[in-house]
Amino acid sequence: MCELVECAPNFSTSDSVTVGKILEAITSVKGVLLLDHSYDDYYNRLVVTVAGEGRDLAQAVLPGAVKAVELIDMKKHRGQHPRFGAVDVAPFVPIADSTIDSCSELAKDSALSSLRATQARNAKAQPINH
Repeated sequence: MCELVECAPNFSTSDSVTVGKILEAITSVKGVLLLDHSYDDYYNRLVVTVAGEGRDLAQAVLPGAVKAVELIDMKKHRGQHPRFGAVDVAPFVPIADSTIDSCSELAKDSALSSLRATQARNAKAQPINH
């Protein structure tokens, strides 16, 4: 059996063009299913729900995070939701044949990969907390 995991990354945007580019980046990875997404101007927040095998899912979150950091200018961000960066959170949740410990490791690995990738493109990238 495969390890099935869900991830719900939150991005600090409600711009429809930016939303489309983030979704395109995430869904470009094979084996990952987009379950849902929603965004609104009041919170200026995009919430994406995706599922897949653990490592595939972690690989899908990475291009979404990189695209968000590339496109979202936090100096211009407005909205009611508290924000910490272009990508606020990306929780990994065990669904089937996975554990909270394996999801914790996926989250840590994903955060470090995202940090390295965004810093390689942008020397001013913000630290990632996990």
